[in-house]
Amino acid sequence: MKFSKVSEKFTEMSQTRKRLELTAILVDLLKEAQDDLKELVYLIQGKLAPDYEGIQLGMADKQLAKGLSAISGKPQSFIDEKFAKEGDLGNVAKEIMSSRAQNALFGEEMTVKRLHQQLMNLSRTSGKGSVEQKLKIYEDLLLNSTPEDAMYITRIITGKLRLGVSDSTILDALISAFADKEHAEEINEAYNFHPDLGLIAELLRSGEIDKVRAMGPELFVPAKVMLAERLPGVHEIIEKMSGNSAFEFKYDGIRTQIHKKGKEVRIYSRGSEETTKNFPDIVRNARETFTCESCILDGESVPYNSETGEMYPFQMVSQRRGRKHDLEEMEKEVPIVVFLFDIIYLNGKQLHKVPYPDRRKILESLFTEDDKFKLATRLVSSDEKKVTAFFNEAISSGCEGLVAKNTSEQSIYRAGARGWLWIKLKREYESEFNDTLDLVVVGAFTGHGRRKGTYGALLLASYNEVDDTFETICKLGSGFTDDVLFNLPKKFADKIVKDKPARVESKLVPDVWIEPEQVMEVKGAEITVSPIHTCDYGKVEKDAGLAVRFPRFTGRWREDKKPEDATTSKEILEMFNSQKKSIK
Repeated sequence: MKFSKVSEKFTEMSQTRKRLELTAILVDLLKEAQDDLKELVYLIQGKLAPDYEGIQLGMADKQLAKGLSAISGKPQSFIDEKFAKEGDLGNVAKEIMSSRAQNALFGEEMTVKRLHQQLMNLSRTSGKGSVEQKLKIYEDLLLNSTPEDAMYITRIITGKLRLGVSDSTILDALISAFADKEHAEEINEAYNFHPDLGLIAELLRSGEIDKVRAMGPELFVPAKVMLAERLPGVHEIIEKMSGNSAFEFKYDGIRTQIHKKGKEVRIYSRGSEETTKNFPDIVRNARETFTCESCILDGESVPYNSETGEMYPFQMVSQRRGRKHDLEEMEKEVPIVVFLFDIIYLNGKQLHKVPYPDRRKILESLFTEDDKFKLATRLVSSDEKKVTAFFNEAISSGCEGLVAKNTSEQSIYRAGARGWLWIKLKREYESEFNDTLDLVVVGAFTGHGRRKGTYGALLLASYNEVDDTFETICKLGSGFTDDVLFNLPKKFADKIVKDKPARVESKLVPDVWIEPEQVMEVKGAEITVSPIHTCDYGKVEKDAGLAVRFPRFTGRWREDKKPEDATTSKEILEMFNSQKKSIK
């Protein structure tokens, strides 16, 4: 498949913000791909492979600017000036290539498969002389492409393709193109256990729907973690679960999925990224603790003082994430205990459809607790007084609250899904409304007075999982330290876009639009009806949405969450309704 055909469709996609239209364009493109389908799907994602393979292209803007300088014969200062003006190196590449003679007339035809292969070669190039080799590959790609191709190739390399489509939209398009809609739920579940859209696309196209439907937990393929709904009180939770409930401490750490086969251990984050290198102590401890041949465990890594039994704040363990140096020193400074609460695979057998009580028994039989691995503290009860006392115990132990888990025969492990099988109860719910929310930054407003030179406020949004959009819910200007506040322009510099991002629904127009990628934790006083915000617009009042009143940054950047993992608009509506009941 010619990449120029893909570029045409990418341009069509950039001209619409409607999900149905985006999906229709994708369906047409996917059907034409033939044997290039797998590679095409990755490129649509702006990737070369699924996240858990950790493939990085490793070229900075300055390196690409150097390549454009060599191609154009213009000094790099000229390219840098163009880039500063455009804010998009892809546009600069397109302009540079448009000013040349027909580049690809005598060159090798640029196909999807060839582009993917060359980008893979680029990603594997390392060591002495690698910068020059990478530049040569980049220059070769552009010289054998159309100007439009050059723009999208450059955006893919910089990680800024930003077509306005998420994985869920691509999955919808794959189902429309190659499967019966009656299998949609099963295909979505398969993706949550095996988040590799290229592989799923290939299987669906070849008619191997049974292989897709059979997908479940698999070693060294990170499943998306099961998530919890929320309710404001113990009574509501017990009532919702019809008395079939167990309660576990909700730990304030990093969600950790551990895969073990023999002596090989790998660790994955809730976002399906491999973090094994950041936690050599967990790897070492898992080898020593678990004697089973293979398993997949779900838990929370928490900074822990084994002498006092005290759990430290999340900010301490977050220092371990992404760190490449001084790991031994960090192990001593921030010792970690993993609190395990689920198991979904053991010795070749998938356990995700085994009821929760049975999975817990299997987990309990697997190891002896020590300062490296512990079971999540649990109470099986439907007695409100006992559960309330247990909740207070969790808080006094340094936890966020409780997670209630359904104990009926239907209590399977639902990867990547929220549902009433798990319900969280956090400390903040006990007040009128002082909840913490994970919201996505979609814009910023220029600061004035003391905040001149930085942003005075950020525009935040919740995630609408039905429409796959981000709906504004508040302007955030409180809770920043001076260091954080005056570093905001730098933090978001590579996420600024000229126009409103395709997946953002907003009535407000900020001074700067920001691609929805960064999640931050915010605490609010209450949820109110708002005519200027789009969260749950029209669901409470005809011409109004919902907003967080008196939002304040908690200081916690949720680097462990993707934007689609943010608090959903559905959750916001549920919290608003619960809040109204409590006020009555």
